[in-house]
Amino acid sequence: MKKDARFTAYLDDFRSNLWGYHIDVPDDAAQVFLADGNRRVICTLNGQASFHCALMPKGDGTYYILVNKELRKKLRLRIGDEMQVDLVRDHSKYGMPMPEELGALLEMDDEGSRYFHELTPGKQRALIHLVGKPKTSDTRLKKALVIVDYLKCSPGKLDFKELQQAFKDSRDRF
Repeated sequence: MKKDARFTAYLDDFRSNLWGYHIDVPDDAAQVFLADGNRRVICTLNGQASFHCALMPKGDGTYYILVNKELRKKLRLRIGDEMQVDLVRDHSKYGMPMPEELGALLEMDDEGSRYFHELTPGKQRALIHLVGKPKTSDTRLKKALVIVDYLKCSPGKLDFKELQQAFKDSRDRF
């Protein structure tokens, strides 16, 4: 069975406050990845930039991939621009790379690791993204420490507003 897909797509905009820029995935390309129910893929645009993402359902039986502002800026993409899209199955454990700092902390802290791994895969990815976004290792480690501490103090319950407050409160500690 085919394990990847290549197609030409055009950058489009939903013109919505919630979702924005995206590329439509042709049905034959989407079906390559949907057979086993795992929509996680690694997408490469114009052979230049790769990112972990999911095939998102439009609700009418078709699928799309979101393209964030950072990526659009890097590739100088505007609405209507044509691009070459390559998709391969994402076999990573979390659907995105685990930052070294968070991975090491979870290995050392059994309680924090248990609470983290009890979260849904989407919430795990959101936390991984929060830790992986900063450029410096020191900042990534501080974010990882706050997240693990928060999970332990809230017995594994994740409230993003509370977590944002925990980040603000941690500025005094670090």
